Amino acid sequence: MRGDLRFLGALTALFAASPAPSVSAVGAGGSGEPVALAVLDFDYVDTSGEPADLAAIHNQRLGAFTSALRRDLSASGRCRIVSIACGGAPCVSSADPFEVQKAARAAGARFVLTGGVHKMSSLIEWAKIAIADEDEGRVVFDRLLSFRGDNDEAWRRAESFAARQILESLFREP
Repeated sequence: MRGDLRFLGALTALFAASPAPSVSAVGAGGSGEPVALAVLDFDYVDTSGEPADLAAIHNQRLGAFTSALRRDLSASGRCRIVSIACGGAPCVSSADPFEVQKAARAAGARFVLTGGVHKMSSLIEWAKIAIADEDEGRVVFDRLLSFRGDNDEAWRRAESFAARQILESLFREP
């Protein structure tokens, strides 16, 4: 788990910020074929100041969140999840964005989804999710979602909501 969420600043610096067109609007949704999407492992930071060390629990929840996101996006039939490697290991959200872009293109991934979760307090957590279109060279999805609670159910609900938001945003008709 990383101690910061620098990947978002680097991702934004790599791709010019622009309104998020739908995948259909950028030409990927019209063929009926699922789009190739790399979903990188998320980063996590806890600044809640809670005395108990919950790192193992949070690491497990973060892994479950990312796995469920991959599963739900793939199950939609609109996305084909692609694995990409940076320096011989799976790329993660905090990896060098230029290396991620190069790996995504080499693996045939049209889109790269990065993200992180920030536990602000014992009650509030934030999930930052961004998707870059490697063909267009820009961010096409950028959301900061908040969720209440630090338990398995809160994390499951946040993931389910995030998956719906991604699918609705990327695959809306122009």
